[in-house]
Parts: sequence; structure tokens; C-alpha cells
Amino acid sequence: MQLNQYIDHTILKAVATPLDIKNLCMEAKSYEFYAVCVNSGYVGLAVSMLKDSPVKVAAVVGFPLGAMSTEVKIAEALDCIENGADEIDMVINIGLLKAEHFKAVEDEITGIKEAIGDKVLKVIIETCYLTDEEKRAACKAVVKAGAEFVKTSTGFGPSGATIEDVKLMKDVVGDKVKIKASGGIKDRPTALEYIELGVSRIGTSAGIDILTEKEED
Repeated sequence: MQLNQYIDHTILKAVATPLDIKNLCMEAKSYEFYAVCVNSGYVGLAVSMLKDSPVKVAAVVGFPLGAMSTEVKIAEALDCIENGADEIDMVINIGLLKAEHFKAVEDEITGIKEAIGDKVLKVIIETCYLTDEEKRAACKAVVKAGAEFVKTSTGFGPSGATIEDVKLMKDVVGDKVKIKASGGIKDRPTALEYIELGVSRIGTSAGIDILTEKEED
């Protein structure tokens, strides 16, 4: 197993500078991570830094609250794709989900997926705010909408990925969509445990620490 190929090397904090993005991309090339994950305003910079490498560029959309209009999310997603992004990590409208407007949530995901075509769509359901039934409903919406991934967390909520949530998500989606675990994953044993549960991608800002720990072992 190539652990580095599971990792989306991530920087999404508000104070990230262009230099931080450049460093992120250089690290991703050096450690051969699968992708970098950046805010939409830095897609063009990341793409330019990675143009001669196999590292993909993922961009977050509707981040981190998910509460903006569908039209705005679609426009942001299209802007990211036009600037060279390979993947979109969108945040659902959490309030609509909690109000049991499941069809509206599904329709928004569908709209973004249709807009970006064959590019990969990951759907952040922000598990820390949801009951188990709401998590199941969110996962079902992701499957029905045709996205490629369901993702646990933004990393900006009260908590991130948990083993219990990933097990629940896997139980709902099976092999219909892939799972990305993100938020609070800082060490190699935790990353490996998620992968053993069937996670296809790990979102983390600690990718180098995770791989360095492997080398030391």
C-alpha cells in the first residue's frame, strides 16, 4: 500500500498565504501525495505550481458552512474547474438536511455534479452536527446525486472524522461511492485504521508527519 496516495495534502485556514500554498504544493510533489486541497481562490496558483506533476488539485466549495445558495456554489465550482481544479469538495446545506429537506440537499449535489461533469465531486456532510439518522440521510442523498465521494468533515466544526462515523457511512454507501475521512487525522496508525475500514482518501494537514512516522518505524 502506498499511504501517500491516499492523502489530500490540505491547507484551508483563513491565514494561509500564497507562500503557504506554494510550500504545500512543493511538499505534495516531494512526498507524491495524491492531491492538494485548497480554497477556491488559490486554485490557479496551485495548478501552476503542480503543472508538471501527477498531483491533483482539489478545491473546496461552499466552505466551511455550506449555507450559501446553490447558484453561488455552482458558480464557485465552475470557477475552480475553469482554473484547472481536478476535484471539488463541496459542503452540503447542513440546515436544510437537519430540517429534513433531503430532496433539496440531493438536488444541490446533483446540480454541482452536473455542472462539473467528469470531474470528481466529494460531498462534505459535516458529521459533527448530525444525528446518526441525519448522517444516513446525507449519505443516501450523496449516492442518489451521483457524486464520487462522501466526506466526513470540514475540519472547522467542533470535531472531525471518527471511526464510528466512517463505519456508519460505509454501512450506508457500501461500494456505491467512496469515503474521504478528514478532520483531526494526525498520525499514521489513525490513518491506517481509516483505510482498513474502507476509506479511499484522507484529508489532512499532517500528511508529512504521517509519512515521516512511517519512515521512522
